[in-house]
Amino acid sequence: MSDIILEMKNITKDFSGVKALNNVNLKVKKGEIHALCGENGAGKSTLMKVLSGVYPFGEYTGDIIYNGEVCEFKSISGSEQKGVVIIHQELALIPYLSIKENIFLGNEQSKKGIIDWNLTEKKASNLLKTVGLAVSPNTLVTQLGVGQQQLVEIAKAFSKDVQLLILDEPTAALNEEDSKNLLELMKEFKKQGITSIIISHKLNEITEVADNVTIIRDGKSIETLTNEQIDENRIIKGMVGRDLTNRYPDRKPDIGQKIFEVKNWTVHHPIDTKRKVNDNIDFYINAGEIVGIAGLMGAGRTEFAMSLFGKSYGHGISGQIIKDGKEIKINNVSDAIKNRIAYLSEDRKNYGLNLLQDIKENITIASLSKIAAQGVIDKEKEIIEAEKYRDNMRIKTKDIYQNVASLSGGNQQKVVLGKWLMSEPDILFLDEPTRGIDVGAKFEIYSIIEQMAREGKAICIISSELPEILGMCDRIYTMNEGRFTGNITKNEATQENLMKLMTAEEAMI
Repeated sequence: MSDIILEMKNITKDFSGVKALNNVNLKVKKGEIHALCGENGAGKSTLMKVLSGVYPFGEYTGDIIYNGEVCEFKSISGSEQKGVVIIHQELALIPYLSIKENIFLGNEQSKKGIIDWNLTEKKASNLLKTVGLAVSPNTLVTQLGVGQQQLVEIAKAFSKDVQLLILDEPTAALNEEDSKNLLELMKEFKKQGITSIIISHKLNEITEVADNVTIIRDGKSIETLTNEQIDENRIIKGMVGRDLTNRYPDRKPDIGQKIFEVKNWTVHHPIDTKRKVNDNIDFYINAGEIVGIAGLMGAGRTEFAMSLFGKSYGHGISGQIIKDGKEIKINNVSDAIKNRIAYLSEDRKNYGLNLLQDIKENITIASLSKIAAQGVIDKEKEIIEAEKYRDNMRIKTKDIYQNVASLSGGNQQKVVLGKWLMSEPDILFLDEPTRGIDVGAKFEIYSIIEQMAREGKAICIISSELPEILGMCDRIYTMNEGRFTGNITKNEATQENLMKLMTAEEAMI
């Protein structure tokens, strides 16, 4: 009996005449963890959507051979019946349903058309034990963290008798601890004989768990590396078609005067109004400086940035904001933009972009006063500005009229950066600026950030990736439980002492 569980032969998929996949080949062995690597837009997710029936038979050419049988999946349910289950990067859970309801949604445990809730709860409880999630199956999904929601998605997959589990960027939104736990869980599944395909841009995770790696570039399969051949530099070369010897641009900081300062900043939770999410914070940043904020998930980093950006988050906010030596009042997002402050959200799809609009409209949306007269948009000016930032950001697209929803993650992020650069900010808060982005696109975004700093802009990077913080920032704040616990220079910082500061109960500045 063959040890190959899956073979995809000469898979070709077109979108409006453009080949997203061009004769791609993939072989996966039973019980292995097989990684798919490639730049954003290379075709990895498209290939898995072909396999799982999201793109049904007839919309692509080539063969899918699964367990020795040629399969023609016409829907997701068709692939799931064979034990092929995909977990997408954007989690598909319903927040205000319980865990057990989400796990068995569409697969209800019923007798004679009536749901058996006792059986549902019992099975859900067993599945949660399988994935190592120690919470009640009656808990609402909205009460869970992102890492816990990811485990619910996996439990949901196991409710369908999974044989081949596909995980698309499973750790993109997870902190370091949750990511490590998920990787350990994948290793445990492997011991149970379950086959996994993982798509990830985190090459350190790939080298840790993968048995084989298939590299895809520009819609073509380049090569498959065995465990002995897996090397980060070789994967990068296969992904981008060239050696990328330095992951971060060269930086010679030219730091100016203090441009932005926050004093005694306190923010309360918007629902539990007695709870402080930021507690008496002092913060400053100089012109031309790149400052990082490092902290574990829940430390209060995003809440701090959003509360500064026009009180986008929080209740009972108090403290001072000082810009160019003068105190300013910022009560809404419009005030923040007028004071030349910008915030790039960690969630680009929900808060950074309008997915129903094109590139042009997304780039200009925060700067309409520049392209309008008496409330009427000058279409010619709008096109000129959008084209300028498309070129400056190196956005890979056929034109500025392409819908942003159809862009890769890296290009979507460049659109958001272009939007905020057009507003001509002095201070930029960049929250997880490279989340879910491949190594090549990361370097391009790092280069844009470095260029902004050279132009004298003050930049604050919030990131869960310590190598990114260490590679890009001149100075680093560490945060735990809503307070800053450290403020150290790049020369003083290592991953070890950052982690020590990030878990400190009191300030160690």
